[in-house]
This record gives sequence, structure tokens and C-alpha cells, in this order.
Amino acid sequence: MSLTPVHLQFIAIGGLWTIGLSAIAFIGGSIIGFALALARISPSPLVRRLAAGYIQIVQGTPLLVTLFLFYFGLAVIGLDRLPAIVAAGFGLVVYSSAFLAEIWRGCLESVPKTQWEAAECLALTRWQRMTRVILPQAMRIATAPTVGFLVQIVKNTSLASVVGFVELAQAGKLVNNTIFEPFTVFIVVAAFYFVICYPLSAWSRSLERKLNVGRR
Repeated sequence: MSLTPVHLQFIAIGGLWTIGLSAIAFIGGSIIGFALALARISPSPLVRRLAAGYIQIVQGTPLLVTLFLFYFGLAVIGLDRLPAIVAAGFGLVVYSSAFLAEIWRGCLESVPKTQWEAAECLALTRWQRMTRVILPQAMRIATAPTVGFLVQIVKNTSLASVVGFVELAQAGKLVNNTIFEPFTVFIVVAAFYFVICYPLSAWSRSLERKLNVGRR
């Protein structure tokens, strides 16, 4: 049996689920990651240590293990197992939040100290300093690496198959189990990943050039 339009449609649906899961991971990770980035530069040592501890634990734990913990962990303590998409979503949100937090912390701290000091001299509150002076400059620096990390999120959704979620890679595996043509099937899967990831990578490079991030 060869690859048919029905198989291609099934793989394409898996691609849509990959995009959806990536969006969940990025949006959720951005919300938590932004809060963590602010916590990492907080005046409170306790807040800084708590945020740093969370980030170190998540970054030091393989994503595969994190997904297993969300999918099987609740059953260990007697609760109902989460649906595959919910477990995969939670796992990827936690993973993304830790890495985005460190990206954005670095961008915040890369804003010259003179800008922080000038904002303080104007007697601005901490909220006003962040929103009117620091964040606009940090966003300019953070845009390209953030888009670049989004590409990594898309690729890492392939691990969601371990909890039974049928995304692009798993869809290709299921089709291959039907027609036994791995080379053809995974060339198609790779093409779908390329179509999703290449525009993001090109956009990241374009933003980096336009924003002249390397210059001060």
C-alpha cells in the first residue's frame, strides 16, 4: 500500500494539532515566564531564590519526564488521569515558562544600568520604570530569541506522543504502521515541520537584522 490523500490528510490534521499545542505552550509559558522573569530581578531575595529554584528544577528535568509526571503522576495520588492534550499542554507550558523566563531575564538585565538609574532619578515608581523605560527596550532585544525559541517548542511537541497525543510525528508513525513505508512517510512529516518552522526561523533572522540587536 502506498501513501494516499487520506493518509496525507491525517498527517495534515496532526500538523494542525502540533500548531495548536505549540500555541498553548507558548501563550501559557509566556504568561508564567514573564512573571518569573520579573521575579528573577525582584528586590526581594526570597522571591529571586524561589523563581531561580523553579527554573533550575524545570530546566534540569527532561521534558519527557515532565510529560510523564503530568500524565501519570495524578493517578499515583489517586486522582483521575488527565486527558492527553491537557497533560501535554501543562507539561509544555511548564517547560516553556522556565526557558522564556531566562531569555527575558537576560534581556531585561541587558538594558544599560544608566537607563535604570535615569528612571529612578525621574522619581518614577517601579511599575512606571518597567512599563515606560525598561520593557520597551527589553522587548526590542527579546523579540528575535523569543521567536527562535518558538521553533524549539514546535519541534518539542513531538514528545507529546508518549502520553498518547496524536500530533504531527505521531500521525506519521501511525500512517507508517499502516503502509510500512517509513522513508516516504517521514519525508512528508519532515516537510510539514519545515513548512511550520522555516517561516518562524526566517522571521527571527529578519527581526534580528531589522532591530540591529547587536548594536547599542
